[in-house]
Amino acid sequence: MLTHEKIETSNTLMIILTTLVVSVGGLLEIVPLFFQKSTTTPLNELVKPYEPLRLAGRDIYIREGCYNCHSQMIRPFRAETERYGHYSVAGEYVYDHPFQWGSKRTGPDLHRVGGRYSDQWHKIHLLNPRDVVPESNMPAYKWLDRPLKDTAIGAKMSALRKVGVPYTDQEIADAPKALEGKTEVEAVVAYLQGMGLALKQSR
Repeated sequence: MLTHEKIETSNTLMIILTTLVVSVGGLLEIVPLFFQKSTTTPLNELVKPYEPLRLAGRDIYIREGCYNCHSQMIRPFRAETERYGHYSVAGEYVYDHPFQWGSKRTGPDLHRVGGRYSDQWHKIHLLNPRDVVPESNMPAYKWLDRPLKDTAIGAKMSALRKVGVPYTDQEIADAPKALEGKTEVEAVVAYLQGMGLALKQSR
């Protein structure tokens, strides 16, 4: 018979039982989410797959490590909803692979930043943040003002289709043309301007 004393004095037994408890508990928490409609279907018709420019902007956002300082998940606490807007809902993220939720906020949460500022404001802010927010400690991303070169955009969209993003063959074929003449900063701005609009516009 197992007793507390036997478990606590045996490293091997403690590791095995801890792993078992964490595994079972994790499965009980996670597996049901795969079958809940609210977590597997878009919140509403305004939640759409990223168009090519936004998808390219998202990749640049990840490349530049923006997620290290900005979360994209508003928790259902008054202090957060009053500052950032309605708390985040699972159905808003169904086309995000991987999610950019984050947990560190050196800068503000960006989940509802879409439409809050103009494209020009975002462009200036990305290239030199202190031009619009004098007290900002965000680094300047001046190099983003260069031509956007993403030769793999079609392949990325094809890969995303395999995990459930409903891109059509035509959308994938037209993707490279949609990026012609664009800059990296325009792509990031497009990505930011699309954040959190589905719930904001439906209320």
